[in-house]
Amino acid sequence: MYINPKLRDIRYEIRGALQQTADEMQNRGEKILHLNIGNPASFGFRAPEDLLHAYTDRLIASQGYSDSRGLLSARLAITEYCRKKGMFPYSTDTVYTGNGVSEMILMSMQSLLENGDEVLVPAPDYPLWTAAVRLAGGRAVHYLCDEAAGWIPDLQDMERKITCRTRGIVLINPNNPTGALYPAAVLSEIGALARRHGLILLSDEIYDRLVLDGRTHVATAAAVPDVPVVCYNGLSKSHLVSGFRCGWMCLCGDWSRHSGFIRGMDLLASLRLCSNVPSQAIIPDALANDAAMQALLAPGGRIFQQRQAVCDALAEITGISFCTPQAGFYIFPKIDLHRYPIGDDNAFAARLLTREKILITPGTGFNWTTPDHFRIVFLPTAEQLTDAVARIGSVLESFV
Repeated sequence: MYINPKLRDIRYEIRGALQQTADEMQNRGEKILHLNIGNPASFGFRAPEDLLHAYTDRLIASQGYSDSRGLLSARLAITEYCRKKGMFPYSTDTVYTGNGVSEMILMSMQSLLENGDEVLVPAPDYPLWTAAVRLAGGRAVHYLCDEAAGWIPDLQDMERKITCRTRGIVLINPNNPTGALYPAAVLSEIGALARRHGLILLSDEIYDRLVLDGRTHVATAAAVPDVPVVCYNGLSKSHLVSGFRCGWMCLCGDWSRHSGFIRGMDLLASLRLCSNVPSQAIIPDALANDAAMQALLAPGGRIFQQRQAVCDALAEITGISFCTPQAGFYIFPKIDLHRYPIGDDNAFAARLLTREKILITPGTGFNWTTPDHFRIVFLPTAEQLTDAVARIGSVLESFV
């Protein structure tokens, strides 16, 4: 079967072959527990009622196109949110709304890269980043994150991989798939690296309002205010409206030497006319109130309890280790391959799906090269997670 050469090496295992198998099983009437996709609505989470009312109230006024960058009211609210976090957007005109952060990532890579340019991307990564770089004609070069240090980026590995073709460094903070939260000191060191080499920082911060245990998220642009930073964020996770496809990106720091990127983004934003206008219209309301999510993250809240349940259950399995997530709703456990000689993590995930009707994403789907990790989404109830992890343990034992 012919496939466009640009797509041949593109992978997105979160919705890949295993998902297709799960769909076929569901069509036969089998019930699948989806631990592969962070879609809160699938697990009974609902957006705040006042936000839903705001959405419906604004529908009549949202029938036409907006400015290609987005409604001014939305961009002003995003600018104010950034300033409260210590970030300084280059201007309101360099805030762009999108149909989710995914669209913003794809557009920004198209604006940034020429064929053969390189971007440093973390390993493990959220695989859209690697795909977006490749689709834009670039080369994704993966720097390692150090599991022994809580999945913090390995700065020496990062610097070793910078070449004359490197254009930018991707940071995913809070991190998906690991749940790591980067300290300000680490961000400052990465900023110093970018400053020395004249690089742009591309900071995916979609989970910045899903931080646990009283910790504080430090924005990259706040830690390194003089370095050009593209900050990506949105409402999908923090306000439980994934289906609304409401994301944005803003340029912070000094962009005086990168006006071509801005012109490219203006052109790309115009070509797609504008993003979803009703979703743009609720951005000011949403950013003014995230109390519902904060209650879920606090001790006794549902997400807090579910994280505890998945960690407790994983701790019961011999040969499994993990870093406790500090943010988001993902955990990235490690399998001891000496105890469980798994040569192919996709084969492990496939056996789990067929035997136990549980769908996970293998670690290699996040551009982690060794088949010794997998990602669990801890959005199901604590009881479901406890049962699911025990069944994962039983499938692991089948490899002994």
